[in-house]
Formats: sequence, structure tokens, C-alpha cells
Amino acid sequence: MDEKPFSSLDIPDKLPELQGLMDKYNTLNINDPCPDEISADDYYLTFTDWSSQIEQHRRLYTWEKDNLFTNQSFDWSAPYTSIYYANTVLEAIEKIPVTPVNTIEWNNIKGQALFWRAKNLMQVATIWAAAYNKSTAVTEQGIPVRLTTDFNSISSRATIEQSYQRIINDLKSSLPLLPITPKHVMRPSRPGAAGFLARTYLSMRMYDSCLKYADISLSYYSTLINYNSSAFINPSGNFPFIQYNPEVIFYSIVNTPSILLNSRAKIDSGLYQLYESNDLRKSLFFRNNNNGSFGYKGSYSGGNGLFTGISTDELFLMRAEANARLGKIPEAMNDLNTLMITRWKTGTFIPFSVLDQTSAINTILTERRKELLMRNLRWMDIKRLNKEGFNINLKRKLNDQLYTLESNSLKFVFPIPDDIIALTGMQQNPR
Repeated sequence: MDEKPFSSLDIPDKLPELQGLMDKYNTLNINDPCPDEISADDYYLTFTDWSSQIEQHRRLYTWEKDNLFTNQSFDWSAPYTSIYYANTVLEAIEKIPVTPVNTIEWNNIKGQALFWRAKNLMQVATIWAAAYNKSTAVTEQGIPVRLTTDFNSISSRATIEQSYQRIINDLKSSLPLLPITPKHVMRPSRPGAAGFLARTYLSMRMYDSCLKYADISLSYYSTLINYNSSAFINPSGNFPFIQYNPEVIFYSIVNTPSILLNSRAKIDSGLYQLYESNDLRKSLFFRNNNNGSFGYKGSYSGGNGLFTGISTDELFLMRAEANARLGKIPEAMNDLNTLMITRWKTGTFIPFSVLDQTSAINTILTERRKELLMRNLRWMDIKRLNKEGFNINLKRKLNDQLYTLESNSLKFVFPIPDDIIALTGMQQNPR
């Protein structure tokens, strides 16, 4: 963070130049950090595959206390580089007069920058801050919230409350500025921003607000693809889902590291066994390794990249869960069944029918786990669900060594890279 990523960022002063910065897809769209996915429990490694990985990823996999990030760590720098791009645009655009001719373009670009800043702050908060807890958020340490391109401004940590309020305010401010339909799903849009608001509120366990924004997003766009027959699915392909399939509202991915490639990352056997024989996800999401294990091939990236964007299937599941937690069981089951009928072989799906709230929530959470695996959402889910009392403990075994991450462990919050602590003097996360 002590030098500008590109000299071309010096004096952008025209709307096309600012849009060009917002279209740097190789910086903004395909470089999401993934220490949370590496540490989550949708997959496991053999000892041989684990041994072949770089030290930092081996340590992330076994939930070590320290030495998880190198100096100038990509996981930390990638989101803050994107935030720098966003701040560059937000500062520059205020110097460009709004005219009747450029109003729509001006608003769209500003909305994109607000969206990108919020999205990346949310990723940092998920990895480097504790799960949101309303009673303690005003005092707990959050993340550095960079709102300027001034490198002389030393970073400091906001509280968790301040961190999340910035994310929410940026996303809400972006909503009226963004188009409902973007030129491409790599660009932010109004349904995309509403979708990220729903995800943010879900992580905060604010289910009424999650419901509101999931509903807004789906009111703009609610297309689901039928897994039985779709031009956007190639069942025999190495990666069955075509890139930018119609469920994708906003596209971003992890540039998948070696440790998460499907040739190494074996899907947790208990998770795989949750899929029934007529559930098409069982064949479309997984490849048989012919040794009793299975790899994941169901990414909406259309390739090795792990999809992290907003899609309609996630929105239906968020709205279903929010409705269930608010006691609206028929509405919750309607959303769940609307999604699930597109995932099962035609004529075999029996709609879920539950009457009590606990059963509804548990059913939805099970389907959420099955539908949204390997999307950089599981770590967020574990953290928020443990705040709800689910007591999810993680276990991994390498040879005869058992590793355990207890549900109340401080290790659910990653340490900030040591060079950032040394540079800024910020307080390190306790481990």
C-alpha cells in the first residue's frame, strides 16, 4: 500500500478513463482472496497433496496460529488494491461536472466504485474480523477502512460496527446509481448491489434486512436454469456450467490456488453423501476420482476458478432462510422448492413440507451447504452460525495427526500480515 499500483492512476480526469479503471477485470473480478476457503471444511487433502503445497497454505489448512501470510501477501493486497481503484474513481469523479448528457454514465461509474469498495471491505471483514455481534460490535476491532488514495494517511482499525456500516452505506449509496441491467455481469448492477447487501446482512444475522434486499434483488432478476436441460450446461464436460450462465447476476472468482484445484481438494465425504441419487447436482458438481473420493467441478466460473459472485440460486436461499428465521414458513418453503425443483431429475422431486421453524431453518441450511459449496461462503456461514449456537467444530486428519478448530476458537479470525502490523502499528488479532 506504499506505492501506486499503476502510474496511469495519476490523473484520471475523464469519464471513459474512470470506466476503464472499473473495467480492470484482471484486478477486480478474478483475484478474490481465499484463505477462508482454504481453511473451510467442504474439502480435505491427502497427506501427500498437503505436503506438496506452499507453507502458508499448509498452515492455513491446519489452522495454525501464525506464519499464515507472507510479507506483501496477495490475500491482503488484492482487496486493498481494488479499494484503491475505487477510491481513485470516487475522488476523481467529483471533479467532473454532471451534465444532462453525462448524468447516467457519471452515476453508473460512481455506483460501480462504491460497490467495489464495499465488496472488498466485506471480503476483508469476513477474513480478518470476528463475526458481527450486535452487542459487542461497537467495541470489537474491525478492519482498516481506507477511504482515500493518500498514502500518507496511516491505516487504523475501525470497530466492527464502523466497518459494516461503511460496507452497508456504500452499497446502499450505489443502488440508485447503478443500472438494473449492466452491459456485462462483470460490471456491478442494481440487483448485484442488492444481492451483496442481502449477503452482508445475512452475515450480520439481521434477517429482516437480508429479506428486504434479497427480495429487491430478485424483483429485478430471478432467472433460474433447469439442471435437467439447459444450453448453459454440458453434463459431460470437465466443468459442466458455461461461464456467465443466466443465474449469474455479478461475476467474480478466486484465481484458484493449487491447494483448491479439484485434482487435489477432495470433497468431504459426509457432504457428498447428503446428495440423493435423483439430485442432478450429484453428477454436475462432482467428478469421480475412481478411488473412493470426489473432486468439485460445479463452479459457475466455467473452469477452475471458484465463483464468488452473486447468483439467483444464492438469493433464493438467502430469502428462504430469512423468511424461515422470521417465522414465515410457507414463504420460506416456496422459495426453497422453487429452487430445488430445478435441481432434481424431472418428476422425482418431492417438495419440502415442514411446519415448524427449527425444521425449516435446518432444511434450508442443509440445502444451502449443498448448493453453495466452494463459493467462499462456508467460512462466513460457520462464523455466523456459531454465533447462533450451532457449535460447528472443524476436524482434519493428516496421517495420524488430528487437527481441531473449536467453535469458539480465536483462530476463526486470521492474523493480519506481520508487515502490515509493522508498517501501521495496528493491533494484531489475538490468536
